[in-house]
Amino acid sequence: MHALLVEDDDRMAQALATALAQRGHTVRRAARALDALRHVHEAPFVLLNLGLPDLDGLELLRRLRTVCDAPLIVVTARCEERDIVQGLRAGADDYVVKPFRMNELMARIDTVRRRTGATPSRAGTGGRSVRAGDVEIDVAGRTVTVAGVEVRLTRREFDVLAVLAARPDEVHSREEILDRVWGDAFLAASRSLDVHVAGIRAKTGRAGLVGTVRGFGYRLGAPDGPA
Repeated sequence: MHALLVEDDDRMAQALATALAQRGHTVRRAARALDALRHVHEAPFVLLNLGLPDLDGLELLRRLRTVCDAPLIVVTARCEERDIVQGLRAGADDYVVKPFRMNELMARIDTVRRRTGATPSRAGTGGRSVRAGDVEIDVAGRTVTVAGVEVRLTRREFDVLAVLAARPDEVHSREEILDRVWGDAFLAASRSLDVHVAGIRAKTGRAGLVGTVRGFGYRLGAPDGPA
């Protein structure tokens, strides 16, 4: 794997680069946001620190997501819930807070790479389009339209929606969704899934598109109109 490491701290960058190299990966380091934007198309994977000298990391994350869809993990000292939620909503595939165990980070990288390499059709949708009220989910094209207008979702948001659309008449447990999309059913205690569900509802303007089954999970709803 070739990774783009966006990290302004020399010691942290060296430690991460060494750990990745020991596992057979190559690394290009970018210490500034401008360099990250210049080289992001070269890398199939990104590790992003939020504390950059020339641009706030969350703003860089949003800009990166407009030009690439590479798997991305935020690695940062920012541990406030607000920062974590903003990072996930901006398109991060995972969020790791410093200090961290290097082996855990490497395991998270493997998990994100494995899961982001899966397509929705492998989750059982068969590449078909699914309608829920005036919302159409085109699994093969990875697009969502609301009343004929396309809505842009992050990769994770779309993957969650695709899992629900695979069996639209069934309730899907939190553990099932977390396992299919994140590769770890034990993330059920985290807010990652809830954040992405909230993002789907907000971006589509259809609060009923993803129905909550309290204490169990979610199902695809049939929204009647704007939330």
